[in-house]
Formats: sequence, C-alpha cells, structure tokens
Amino acid sequence: MKIEILGSGCPKCKKLTELTEEVMNELGVSAEIIKITDINKIIDYGVMVTPALVIDGDVKLAGKMPEKEGIKRWIKEIKK
Repeated sequence: MKIEILGSGCPKCKKLTELTEEVMNELGVSAEIIKITDINKIIDYGVMVTPALVIDGDVKLAGKMPEKEGIKRWIKEIKK
C-alpha cells in the first residue's frame, strides 16, 4: 500500500501525516507514506486545496482533515 500526503508542509498537512501514521500503527498495517510538496505533482492529482490524502493513487480527501475513523475505513477497504 502506498499512501501520499499532499500539501505544502503546513500544520494541517503535518497533522494529517501524524494521524495517518497513528491509524497505521493501530491497525498493524505497513505502508509507504510519502509527503508530496511539489505543487505540479499535487495538481496532477487534480487537487486544488490541501491537505489531501491519496491511497494507492486514489484521492480520498482534499481540502479538509479527515476523521480518524474515515482513514481507518479507507485502509480496511483496501486491505480486503
């Protein structure tokens, strides 16, 4: 599984990274977590507002912070 956090490195982007890592640890799932700060790469995903969460190439959320349960649900769906 590949998880990408899209954003400039703002506090919300950092919080999303922390929250995602916390969920991964709670679920006992390993994944590559990559922080994408290059605006051109962010735009390539069609994301205009950050932070954004991308799991295996699929944009799950952009422009707001997800709840922890939302991240868990997305990861569990992929692990099925």
